[in-house]
Amino acid sequence: MPILAGQIVTAGQLNRLRPTPYEITASGNLALTTTETDVPGASITLNTAAANAIYVATGTFGFDITSANTNYAEGILHVNGAQASGNARWSGEVNTDFGPAAQQWSGTLAAAGSHTLKLRSSMGSGGATSGIQILGAFTRLIVVVYEVP
Repeated sequence: MPILAGQIVTAGQLNRLRPTPYEITASGNLALTTTETDVPGASITLNTAAANAIYVATGTFGFDITSANTNYAEGILHVNGAQASGNARWSGEVNTDFGPAAQQWSGTLAAAGSHTLKLRSSMGSGGATSGIQILGAFTRLIVVVYEVP
């Protein structure tokens, strides 16, 4: 809803116009399997005051090979329990391979209230059942929420 010329603007409307940033670093490492799993500590719960707030999220995943393999790793965002469209993807091959993969997501938080955005990860099923981990110290989630008056 736009603010009209001559309209008296409330403090609540002004507060919702301000973008609100949130950020977190994962709290621990995660050995990946082919089963999608929560990244330890990489979850943000926030509250919106109005319906249809817009979020922009950036996830950076620190992937590390622990034993030589040709699988890939994926970084995933879940918003209120549903997977957001688009994944970060990374692959390495030898024990010394390490690197980040990042992805950006955006969407609408349809209802006012509490919302949870969290990073999850898994690896492909290319033969090896282990051998890639997420390094928590190099894995971050940053979310900016834009509310409308």
